[in-house]
Amino acid sequence: MHEDLTFPMGKFPAVLLGDLRYSRNHMWSRAVEGRLRFGFTAYAIRLMQDVYFLDWHVSAGDAIERLQEIGHIETSKAVSDLFAPVKGTIVEFNAELLKDPSAINVDNYHAGWLFDLTTDALTDDAEATMSCPEYYAFLDQNWEKTQNSLKGHM
Repeated sequence: MHEDLTFPMGKFPAVLLGDLRYSRNHMWSRAVEGRLRFGFTAYAIRLMQDVYFLDWHVSAGDAIERLQEIGHIETSKAVSDLFAPVKGTIVEFNAELLKDPSAINVDNYHAGWLFDLTTDALTDDAEATMSCPEYYAFLDQNWEKTQNSLKGHM
């Protein structure tokens, strides 16, 4: 198991938990009761800022493909599509977030989880995701591009 890492993002750094897996679309995953649970990373939360609305285009029981559009999110910064980080079958969504998505903003690694899915093998997740140090390196390699994009300099 890796130790937690902190990615510097100015005034509010992003804490990355060492025991999670991370995807390129800034979701974390952890094994919970034979399934994988997903949520937004602290990095994603810092970029999005306040989450106002969350909507799903798929239902529990639906099979999804990696990178399939599965919903959208509205934040103080933008409305964005959400894509599946891995292939699998949706088991359940965090119903509390549909009523009030504020848990995403304040407790993204626990109460702010998004959905659970099952996958044919946990190796699917391992191939499509990164360890905490790998995700940190991914963020570091792309930070300048991200800052330029946020500042409108692309």
